[in-house]
Formats: sequence, structure tokens, C-alpha cells
Amino acid sequence: MNTRTESEELLKEYVENESLRHHCFMVAEAMEHYALLQGKEAEEVEEWWTAGLLHDLDWEKFPDEHPHKAINEILPSYDYPENVLLAIKAHAPERTGKEPESEIERYLFACDELSGFMHAVSLMRPNGFEGMKVKSVKKKLKTLKFAESIPREDIRKGAELIGKSLEDHIHTLIDVFSPK
Repeated sequence: MNTRTESEELLKEYVENESLRHHCFMVAEAMEHYALLQGKEAEEVEEWWTAGLLHDLDWEKFPDEHPHKAINEILPSYDYPENVLLAIKAHAPERTGKEPESEIERYLFACDELSGFMHAVSLMRPNGFEGMKVKSVKKKLKTLKFAESIPREDIRKGAELIGKSLEDHIHTLIDVFSPK
């Protein structure tokens, strides 16, 4: 398994946009948190973190080929585990035809869009994630013009895929992203 530093360097090589990099790190943090909550062994925690970090590796440079370019050409040459590649493939089922089935796949799907949406909400608040409430995130979800590129249905589907209520999933991610 590649080290975190190696994965971070790979991300920097393919993703120059700071906002997209930030998103990738947020998803990695959310994935790591959920892996730890479930008592995963250290190697599996690293795989979950890595899938989160690299899920949008090819989005900036190869948007029309996302995530195919990453899973078929870029990541295999670095010997990333198959379950990491499959999770990245399953995070975009509308592009790949691969629905999220395994646990890592379901959690990556669930953390991706919600992390992006919650980041957008945090930018509208003077204290970011500090003091953020589930109710305010849910209210913003109903405002379809707010962060309109983020599919609300994927956010709902993600919570269902991991067997959590949307409220619990949001609450968990508020805990993850709030300053410690």
C-alpha cells in the first residue's frame, strides 16, 4: 500500500485547484473517520482514507474521462489495491455503470457529495463548521439554487447506502469537520 505522503504527492501532481484538493482531503478525512468508527484494522483504514483522497484524481485534467482515466491508467501503475480502485469507480455510477456495493464503495459514495455540500454551507457561515447544526444543513439542502451542481438525490441515497439517517450522517460529518 502506498504511503499517505505518496498519495498526497500524486494528488498534487494531478490536481492543482486548491478547492478540489481541499474537497479530496475532506472526503479522505470522512472516510478515515467512518473506518475507525467501524473498528477497521490499520491497513483498511488507510485504504478508506486513500479512496477518499484520490476519488477525484482525474477530474481536473481529464473531466470527460473521470473516473476512468484514474482507475484504468493512472492508479494501476502505482499498485493501488483493487478495492480502492473499485470504490473510486463506484463513486460515479452514472459514469461507470458500477453501483456502490462493498462497504468502502458505499461509504465513499455517501461521503463525496455531502462533504462538498457541507463545505459550501461552511463558507456561508462566519465560523465555518464551528457550531454548525444539522437543521441548517438540511435547510440548505431544500434550497435548490444553493450549491445547485450537487445532486440532492445522491446525498439521500448515500445515507441510505450506509444505513444511516440523513440527520445522523450530517451530524457525523459535522463532528469530523469541526475544529478540534
